[in-house]
Amino acid sequence: MDRIASQEGFGSLDYVPVTRPLVVVTGPGPNSGKMGTCLSQIYHEFQMGRKARYSKFETFPVWNLPLSHPVNIAYESATADLMDSNAIDHFHLEAYGIPAVNYNRDLQTFPLLRAMLAKIAGGASVYNSPTDMGVNCIAAGIVDDAAVRKAAEMEIIRRYFKYDAENKLGRGTEEAVVRSSELIRRANLSLADRPVVTQAREAAKLCEQEGKGDGGIYCGAAIQLPNGEIVMGKNSSLMHSAVAMILNAAKALAGLDNEKLLLRPDILEKVSTFKHGLGTQERVGLNLSEALIVLTVSSATDPDAQKALDVLTQLQNCDVHLSHTPGHGDEQGLRHLGCSYTYDPQVPTKKLFP
Repeated sequence: MDRIASQEGFGSLDYVPVTRPLVVVTGPGPNSGKMGTCLSQIYHEFQMGRKARYSKFETFPVWNLPLSHPVNIAYESATADLMDSNAIDHFHLEAYGIPAVNYNRDLQTFPLLRAMLAKIAGGASVYNSPTDMGVNCIAAGIVDDAAVRKAAEMEIIRRYFKYDAENKLGRGTEEAVVRSSELIRRANLSLADRPVVTQAREAAKLCEQEGKGDGGIYCGAAIQLPNGEIVMGKNSSLMHSAVAMILNAAKALAGLDNEKLLLRPDILEKVSTFKHGLGTQERVGLNLSEALIVLTVSSATDPDAQKALDVLTQLQNCDVHLSHTPGHGDEQGLRHLGCSYTYDPQVPTKKLFP
């Protein structure tokens, strides 16, 4: 500690001259050196006879929301791969008699940080708890707690699907999946509480029952529109289930007849043929990115297609679920539309080789 709070420690780092009494330090992400920069600056300021302090803005957890509030549980779910966990800030409770929520890493490192700041200042630390160092007024900005709770609950479920998919693709860990599932139970939720999940799976079952899939592949997709209505889509030889879902959603939002064909058949035919290979007549279903291009071209001559194109902006932030792992073109299209999508990490076909 003596070496850290000396010319060999923080003093060896360059002092950054500042002209304002309040300075904001930002960085590209975690572990980018923000705190180290602040502590070094404070050390230099005290060496020059000026008292300096620092505070930090962290969005989550929200210190003055209950530990069990879905927003704070959603934070834990968002960091399940880091194994972060929320807890009552016992330092704050002991100092002020007020319960506050903080997370494990801040609670673990606070005694060391407090001692370091006291050493730099040459006296007792002005901070009695990790919460003292935080600047967070998010709770005061919540005007509809029920809406915020619902949004947080949906995020908790979305995170589970994200970790499950990453794990099955070899990019994640089983521990993150287990941790995420535990948080779903702690929030008294189930996967079925996200309506689009059950509807997408139901669409896949209907597709199989009707025998209208593409070569034995049966996929379903579902989206929840801003008014709460859920619209489904099933795959076919013409298009992927994500395409059918988005076109059906556009018809619903634009007030068009559900039987209306929005994609010009002649363009659809040419694109499908071209996808498989020049000179063949075999159809290959369009993915969402391709379908959006065809819809744009169709809108030049079809007023209804233009109406459908105009309402696509309303799909931003809408919940989507797919019964299968989407291809690159479908994912790209969903991102372009700004949808919050998840999927069951299942390959839509067992035919792994041509």
